[in-house]
Amino acid sequence: MDCASCMATIRAGLSAQPGFVEMTGSPVSRSLAVAYDQDLTDGETLRRVIGDLGYRAHVSDADSTDRVQIWRSRRAVRTYVSGGFFLAGLLLRLLGGSGLASHPSGFGTPPGLAGTLFLLAAAVGAWNFLPKAYGALKAGVLDMHMLMALAVIGAAAIGEYMEAGAIGFLFSLAELLEGFAVERANKSVRSLMRLSPEIACVVRDGREVQVRASEVEADEDVLVRPGERVPVDGSILDGSSAVNESAITGEAMPVDKGPGDHVFAGSIVHEGFLRVRSERRAGDSTIARMIRLVEEAERRRAPSERFVERFARVYTPAVTIAAVLVILVPVLLFDGSFETWLLRGLTLLVIACPCALVISTPVSVVSAVTSAARNGVLIKGGESLERMGEVSVMAFDKSGTLTHGRAELAEVVPLDRLSADEALSIAAAAEARSEHPLGRAIVRAARERGIPFEDIPVGRFSALPGQGVEATVDGVPYVIGRAARYQDYLAPGPLRELEERGRTAVLLARGHAGEQGDSVSAGVAAGRAPDLIPVALLALDDFPRADVRELFEELRTEGIEHLVVLSGDHETAVRMVGKVVGANEIRAGLNPGEKVDVVKELESAHGPVAMVGDGINDAPALAAATVGIALGAAASDAALETADIALMGDDLGRLPYLVRLARQSRRVIRQNIGAAILLKTVLAIGVPLGAVSLIVAVLVGDMGASLAVTANALRLARVSPDR
Repeated sequence: MDCASCMATIRAGLSAQPGFVEMTGSPVSRSLAVAYDQDLTDGETLRRVIGDLGYRAHVSDADSTDRVQIWRSRRAVRTYVSGGFFLAGLLLRLLGGSGLASHPSGFGTPPGLAGTLFLLAAAVGAWNFLPKAYGALKAGVLDMHMLMALAVIGAAAIGEYMEAGAIGFLFSLAELLEGFAVERANKSVRSLMRLSPEIACVVRDGREVQVRASEVEADEDVLVRPGERVPVDGSILDGSSAVNESAITGEAMPVDKGPGDHVFAGSIVHEGFLRVRSERRAGDSTIARMIRLVEEAERRRAPSERFVERFARVYTPAVTIAAVLVILVPVLLFDGSFETWLLRGLTLLVIACPCALVISTPVSVVSAVTSAARNGVLIKGGESLERMGEVSVMAFDKSGTLTHGRAELAEVVPLDRLSADEALSIAAAAEARSEHPLGRAIVRAARERGIPFEDIPVGRFSALPGQGVEATVDGVPYVIGRAARYQDYLAPGPLRELEERGRTAVLLARGHAGEQGDSVSAGVAAGRAPDLIPVALLALDDFPRADVRELFEELRTEGIEHLVVLSGDHETAVRMVGKVVGANEIRAGLNPGEKVDVVKELESAHGPVAMVGDGINDAPALAAATVGIALGAAASDAALETADIALMGDDLGRLPYLVRLARQSRRVIRQNIGAAILLKTVLAIGVPLGAVSLIVAVLVGDMGASLAVTANALRLARVSPDR
């Protein structure tokens, strides 16, 4: 299949078969999915029906020789032979002094030697499309193959042997070149498939066993050696190595991985040896789901593609009727030469072929979608791509999107005689047994700053629900909890200053509940106010990601003028982040439903909106936006399924590339559609005037136009994340 008209012929043929239910597919990938009632027909019968229509169908990837070795396929050989006959005929005609001018010689004119060579060129070349033309005739579909077959037969009938040979050879060559160009686009999809290894080394019954990667089950141990690709998604049990995850996340630099870290199928292990526990079957890995979604994206028609198909359904019959009128009206009403006007009518039939028009959008979409997938951006079809090209507003969730999504220690404010480092060491020792996110942030900060706390003796420890923790550190009782709960013990100045900067303050205080030395929680339960001496305030913050401000500036350079921060967090924290990143607008204290309302409000006020979030908590807003973009989708099954576009890595830096690619794709699609329609129109106008010959119609209107729009579409593969 080379374009949508091929699919229309196959759909019409299958629709007449009892038991046929539905068919989906893509002329770019040359694949079909056919649903049928097994009680009424079977797959072999459907394959035979498709064969009768002039196509060869194979199950799955059983035979891909014709696709991979297109220049050595049977249709290529027939094209070469046809070209040889045609060039030989041209040479003889030139040597005989006949020239290359077109002059219909009438029905039954002997072909001569040069004419015979042209007829051979027509017959051999037409053999590539005559079976498809016959199939279209049986299916009742007026497609490009039938139009070309009529043109060849008509030209030969009136003695225009050179034109007949030209159509047979040039259209056959056009289909071959078009097939090659489509194959170039499709090859990028198949390159994703080669990212996953075919063989995996698993440990079964204590022995290393080589199996097909598709046979690896969940919770199996897989061994990956240096230089090999990881066959499954999983977590590292043993070993460490730098791992190249560019195939999944688009991140070019290898990431250091060790025990407990997650690895993706398709990533490459550099210098280390890893033992990986698989999380799911290889067929359900992130890279496998990416491939399936990219293949599905080919079948999701873009608005431009739907417009072109509607246009072609009107254009082709209209021009065909015009061709009949061009033949009949001058002959019947004005006593024109039948041979001359038949030739012009046949020329118009060639121009009626909509191939260049209908192939322009799907090749552009596939080229852009597969290029994006190789760069860590998953676009779910042409509709998402085109809508992204129209976006003028981008809204961002704050926590986990613009920020890292976890608390980090910003500063320590001493309130007693202890230094900041001493206070941090006490707090880290007390929090070492805590599972609270703020406690883990304090422990992490102490380790990162090289402050020793592991050897400090910790006695009684207990968590205080809703209050914090208490522990005896080096024989002294301490309480750690949110400062807002203990503000009666604090001077208002330091705490207010931290809160105004949007930070969460944690109080480290020395003391106990009463004279008997019982615990804070016991004292509170008994109705006694704790006896606390503030030691330090530890300020925590969820910091914006590095370079987000530069990211916003680059998005504005790409034409996204209005940038908004949406968050359920309190206004002070959201306003601080908005100020740091340079947002035009912030909305705070929003629940998921309110985020949806804000997205709709932004769309009404400013135009199409892209919502960027984590794909789970922000699912309603992602669905409500013109385009929903999930961040870090490689780590989230839900994000892959719910968003229109997914950034596979945890990297907002891909957004300017996405905007650039989408807008370039929209320009290319419009260029292709506009150029194809304009060219066909100009040629169609020139035919009745005698300004366009049959050879020009094939060479320019069909082959030239198809190759031009395809080559233009393939430029999208060169759009790079590096501006």
